[in-house]
Amino acid sequence: MPLPQDIRPIFQDIQDTLVRSEAPWVQQTPMSSVKVLWVGRETGTWASLHHWKKGYMAPPHKHLAGAHAFIVSGKLQVRNGVLNAGDYVYEPSGILHDATTALEDTTYLFICNGAVLFFDENGFTRYTNWEVMEKLRASAVPEIRAAAAE
Repeated sequence: MPLPQDIRPIFQDIQDTLVRSEAPWVQQTPMSSVKVLWVGRETGTWASLHHWKKGYMAPPHKHLAGAHAFIVSGKLQVRNGVLNAGDYVYEPSGILHDATTALEDTTYLFICNGAVLFFDENGFTRYTNWEVMEKLRASAVPEIRAAAAE
């Protein structure tokens, strides 16, 4: 049945997103890797899987927007508690963290609605937002193309 008017999206990249299990992990440090699942340019939201080796410590940071985290496997020391496999936490905008530590090899799903600002005793050190995630995802594209060419 034809539609009474054309309602196709103007931007074709606003479509369903499929990330296969074999999509590459991007190594951020020797102890941490990320798999970017989705970046919402129009909202500033992103979804990612993070894998931290036991002992990895994320520096202190502030959430400038709300974020959801689901622990797929492992354990994280977060503020004054421990998140275990199967745990979910919502962190509202403005939450401050001391360092977050992987007590075991840990994989977690992270869905963030905006930027995260990292700092140390001297001031701001870096930030993560949808643009940073998009650059990480794009950095994995050559690996995918090289594998397809083999």
